Amino acid sequence: MTSSRTTPTLRDLAVFTGRPQHQNFCRMAEMLPSRTMAPSSRPSTLPEGEPSGLPPAYRFEGTTRSTSAFLSDTDTAALLVLVDGRVRHEHYALSGGPDVPWMSMSVAKSFVSALVGIALDEGHIPSLDAAVSDFVPVRPGSAYDGVCVRDVLRMSSGARWTEDYSDPRSEVFRLVQESESGGSLAEFVASMEREYEPGTVCRYNSADTVVLGLLVSRATGRGLADYMREKLCEPLGMVSPGHWLVDSRGIELAYYGLNLTARDYARLGELYRNGGVWQGIRVLPAEWVTDSVTVGSPHCEPGRVLGGQGPLGYGYQWWIPEGDRGEFSAIGVYNQYVYVDPAGATTIVKLSANRTFGTSPDEATNRERETLTLLRAIAAHNT
Repeated sequence: MTSSRTTPTLRDLAVFTGRPQHQNFCRMAEMLPSRTMAPSSRPSTLPEGEPSGLPPAYRFEGTTRSTSAFLSDTDTAALLVLVDGRVRHEHYALSGGPDVPWMSMSVAKSFVSALVGIALDEGHIPSLDAAVSDFVPVRPGSAYDGVCVRDVLRMSSGARWTEDYSDPRSEVFRLVQESESGGSLAEFVASMEREYEPGTVCRYNSADTVVLGLLVSRATGRGLADYMREKLCEPLGMVSPGHWLVDSRGIELAYYGLNLTARDYARLGELYRNGGVWQGIRVLPAEWVTDSVTVGSPHCEPGRVLGGQGPLGYGYQWWIPEGDRGEFSAIGVYNQYVYVDPAGATTIVKLSANRTFGTSPDEATNRERETLTLLRAIAAHNT
């Protein structure tokens, strides 16, 4: 159900200004227009494993740093560690809690990718070579005209874009303003300009995920929340209600607007860790999972992603750290993570409200590379 009440906007919340946000990120679905997804009719509790602590310290940029200090400094509201599908560590702070739905930010992109894979498997999308403009109306010659689904999944549409949260003049700020001011996300992406030849440059671009969300809705004839409720919430046994924020036209904000509990976020990581199977039931094709978390083109390799953070490559709306360990992660601003280390059978969820995020483009405030370093240390500590 979509709320129509008068609500504050992200600008009213002063995001990316240094203002604390932990009291907001735990109740975004109450504050902003949203659509609710009921929990599964067959909810499944994550099994408990032998409790394990966290490493007291980790190494980053040549120095030893305190784990507890980092979690506090980045306003961590939830930290959940699963090994072999069992909960080994679970901690909540600030306004977080086991039943608290938290703002996904761009972690939502990986859920949208899963829905694209399901729609493809069901035949709603004929192939990844199909043009997104066959489903999503765009202006002739504009950024997404004739661009194939695969290139949009890889953030390789070629659309002109700047994803700079410290610059209020950037395209990502314009996208947010459009969704809050009565404009249409569909109209926004329909008129975007092309900068690169599609499939040649990987540039992180939230509008690409907006297009994927519209693609799923147009191809299936269903809203994103409705489709996700049936195809992910139900089979994954999600225990708590989930929510998608919507724009002023009632369209789900595919690029950042998901709200779930830490345990329900972890279910997507576990689904991908197990090759698309959840508790013996296939939810996603194995080939889709493999392709999603593999760098499939040289321009998506670590270090070549424009707007990326350090040594990370890109798959189908999943980040892929450099190295041969096979890790992958969903990542959102303010330090939201669903990190998966298949070699260590580990899935880690970190939900945060790092108040310094976006106040500059620097690692010193955003702390994305450092977060990944800590998550790797936690995975090594627990395996």
